[in-house]
Amino acid sequence: MEGTTPRPRALLSVWDKSGIVEFGQGLAALGFELLSTGGTARTLREAGLDVLDVSEVTGHPEIFDGRVKSLHPAVHGPLLARLEREDDARQLHALGYAPIEVVAVNLYPFAAAAAQDPPLDDAALLEMIDIGGPTLVRASAKNHRNVVVVVDPARYGDVLDALGNKDGVPMEVRRHLALEAYAQTSAYDAAIVDNLHRRWVGSPEDHDTVEAQTERLPRAMRVAAARREVLRYGENAHQAAALFVESEVGQGGSTLGGALVEGGKAMSYNNYADADACLRLCRSLSTDDWPEAPHACVIVKHANPCGAALGASQAEAFDAALASDSESAFGSIIAFNTPVTVATAHAIGDLFVEVVMAPAYEPEAKEHLARKGNRRLLTLPSPGDRLAPLERRLVHKPIEGGWLMQTEEPPRLDTEAIRTVTARGMNQADEASMRFAARVCEQVKSNAIVMVQGLATVGIGPGQTSRVEAVRIAARRAGSRAEGCVLASDAFFPFPDGVEQAAEAGARLIVQPGGSIRDAEVIEAADALGVAMVFTGRRLFRH
Repeated sequence: MEGTTPRPRALLSVWDKSGIVEFGQGLAALGFELLSTGGTARTLREAGLDVLDVSEVTGHPEIFDGRVKSLHPAVHGPLLARLEREDDARQLHALGYAPIEVVAVNLYPFAAAAAQDPPLDDAALLEMIDIGGPTLVRASAKNHRNVVVVVDPARYGDVLDALGNKDGVPMEVRRHLALEAYAQTSAYDAAIVDNLHRRWVGSPEDHDTVEAQTERLPRAMRVAAARREVLRYGENAHQAAALFVESEVGQGGSTLGGALVEGGKAMSYNNYADADACLRLCRSLSTDDWPEAPHACVIVKHANPCGAALGASQAEAFDAALASDSESAFGSIIAFNTPVTVATAHAIGDLFVEVVMAPAYEPEAKEHLARKGNRRLLTLPSPGDRLAPLERRLVHKPIEGGWLMQTEEPPRLDTEAIRTVTARGMNQADEASMRFAARVCEQVKSNAIVMVQGLATVGIGPGQTSRVEAVRIAARRAGSRAEGCVLASDAFFPFPDGVEQAAEAGARLIVQPGGSIRDAEVIEAADALGVAMVFTGRRLFRH
């Protein structure tokens, strides 16, 4: 009837159908005409809702198996029309296009499709790149003054409440929804670029040589991560902080970002930073290099390990790691590479521990550990209930005005590069200790010195500006346990003084990369002191 006010329109086109029927029902109750496509339209009709197909509005059928359906002026004209401008409103009316006031869209799950095993071929994966959806989202977000756009099913209830407001949807809400929309399309594009780069150019992680890795570094760095939670504060109380996780990481996943957190206060910024260092070292020890000692325990305080050990049992590994520096273990973070047992839980007892991490817990062990009210328990479910070892990966570090990117290597020593450079050599037991010491040293802040007995640390000197001072600190923490130890250094000894200090403490084998212009003097000092020395040819700096 002439003069009748047309019903407001809402366009619904979603891959994830969660809550879409209830949202459609709510919109219909508010007087909206529902405009939809394909499977979404079918879902709404099956629920008894009246739906207008987009093809009825465009006057054009979907083509190319649905590749093109909403890309039409009859859809994007209403989405982009600036109704506050008289000329736009007049032109829209002249074209016979009714305004669209609400758009609900979520996109084809490209990241999930790219992660399938076995992988999809290129043709199948390219079909999972959404074209119409991001275009609808971006157009609606650009014109958020006139169009309410919602991309997260969890927000449907909020949107219905806002639409029911007699004063209309507040601009603050419109802007917030538009930002969520742009964040989604940005993350979506980042996932596409990252995956296709890996497929078509290759990934640095898949190559062993520096040259091959360098050729495959991306030309632009894109980070797609969603805020999971606001943290209490940052490193200090005057700093704001939050946890962001990569889009494909879910709660309860096998990474730190997706770990299930139980008990105690919420995790803090420092807790996560220390937990990352702890987990990295624990993963580096979770290998098959020491089959007689498959259980790893790592204790970290302020991003540096104060104890690490391997054992035939988990409780044995924990006892040895704790003995390395029981004083520093107060207020620490502990990681295990195997499920926490009742025996280990009782061994931890009342020790003040901020966080315990493991792939699983025996029920009684979890109950016992949780009795300490402020102790958090993190579960990182892993295949076979054993933490996966470190793999090569790209890591990023912010600097003022930019980022640094590099490959982080899995722990390894090149057997062919290892050579004994002193008159005194090492035995088979020394070789196991040498590899363990180097593995731990690789995860300690530079300059770093690690002293071990067997497969357990007894003294760690982390993060010093002087290498000889790092030796002194490690020796002081080890005390009498330094006698006969294997000592690892993350870089070469520039002068004989470090070797002299190590020998005085009781070291009988020194493991270092070599490469100093004074190597000959350092070797001569080791021979004079009766200390064995091995060059690995691999520097282990961690800044």
